[in-house]
Amino acid sequence: MTAQKTCSLTEHTPESIRSPEDYAPIVGEERVQELVRLATPLQGKGWANVNSALVGGGVAELLRASVPLARGLGLDARWYVMEGGEEFFRVTKKFHNMLQGQHEELELEEIFGAYLGTIDDNVRNAFITSDLVVVHDPQPAAMVMNGIIYGNVIWRCHIDTSDPASVVWRFLLPYINHCAGAIFTMPEFVGAGLHVPVYQIMPSIDPLSDKNIDRTPDEARDVLQPIFLKAGIDPERPIFAAISRYDIHKNQATVIDAFKAFVDATSYDPRPQLVFLGNTAEDDPEGDGILEGLTERADGHPDIFFLANVENNDAVVGSLLDVAECFIHVPTREGFGLVVTEALWHRTTVIGSRAGGVVAQVRDGQTGFVTDPLDTDGIAKSMHDVMEKTDLCQGLCEAGRAHVREFFLLPEQMRRYLLLMRYYAHVDRIPPDFRLSDLTYSELIGAMRPRPPFFPD
Repeated sequence: MTAQKTCSLTEHTPESIRSPEDYAPIVGEERVQELVRLATPLQGKGWANVNSALVGGGVAELLRASVPLARGLGLDARWYVMEGGEEFFRVTKKFHNMLQGQHEELELEEIFGAYLGTIDDNVRNAFITSDLVVVHDPQPAAMVMNGIIYGNVIWRCHIDTSDPASVVWRFLLPYINHCAGAIFTMPEFVGAGLHVPVYQIMPSIDPLSDKNIDRTPDEARDVLQPIFLKAGIDPERPIFAAISRYDIHKNQATVIDAFKAFVDATSYDPRPQLVFLGNTAEDDPEGDGILEGLTERADGHPDIFFLANVENNDAVVGSLLDVAECFIHVPTREGFGLVVTEALWHRTTVIGSRAGGVVAQVRDGQTGFVTDPLDTDGIAKSMHDVMEKTDLCQGLCEAGRAHVREFFLLPEQMRRYLLLMRYYAHVDRIPPDFRLSDLTYSELIGAMRPRPPFFPD
């Protein structure tokens, strides 16, 4: 094993503060005032987040939006990003795959060298104190036992852990149970053996980000024109967009097979095109290999295109969703799928799979089309329905945007974090209504511990 470089935990300071009033035209003044009311007793209190990537991936995108809004609400919100070398991210990618049920070989040297060694490097000169500290996903999980974090620590799991490999789940359990609580996206993801309070918070998108703002068709085409010209994509032909990281669980291979079956069985003029768009996350070392395999699977098909790590990514993603006839996302495992939320918000017809958090967003015949992730024929049929049932699709698109406005925009996620902070700061005595667990072992032990003696001044 090659030597790991010295790594350190660094604080990222957002460039701006976001006022909650900026969201009033989108979600309404009443919901904005509720945020202000919930945040008033928390003025100056700390909310820290720790994750493993500053750019790339859904967690970084969530924090990039939520930390500025939290500051705009008067919280002392902070964002810490850990560093890691190639071997660290290779082993944490194994953790990610194994938590989602995939079989991987995991060696002790990887755990105690690449993983725990990198954790030790990151915490060597670090100190975090905050009223609420949220540690995101497996990468920084072991930090909670290193004595450098002070406050109510919550482990936030963004992964579909409904059927994890027992070896990695058992390895992570002591770290999770050391926390004051854990947050999962879906109740089905909560694993066995947790002794801490468990909460449900679903991710959200920022409707004010460059990716999610409304653009006219002409504005969207202007953004895409140089990329389409270089790749040979015809803007006048229907586009089926597949946007996500290049990852085995995203199941892009089945999308290719379904699209081939779809175009072989139909004779649309002009012919539809399938456009893949994906970026490489800092903490995902497998993306390049997955993309290479997908390219081989497409085998030079003239209507299938692959885009990767494009410049001006957020504007390109939003513009592609604006012009696409359909968005296809049929993962076999999915923590949530923020790109599905983005597609629904852009009023793009969605074909989704019965996997993870996708089912909370895409309701068959109501907000989109739903299929089994490996049902090639079913996916191809849904593609055909998109082309044929335009009136139905228009209704699905409007319902999808309304569904996102109600449940999956940033103010709703912030509302839940404020309620969680109020509970742990003892502003509210009753747990928030999105708590999933009853009284837990850790709470019982805490209640049974003798109180320290009182020494009057």
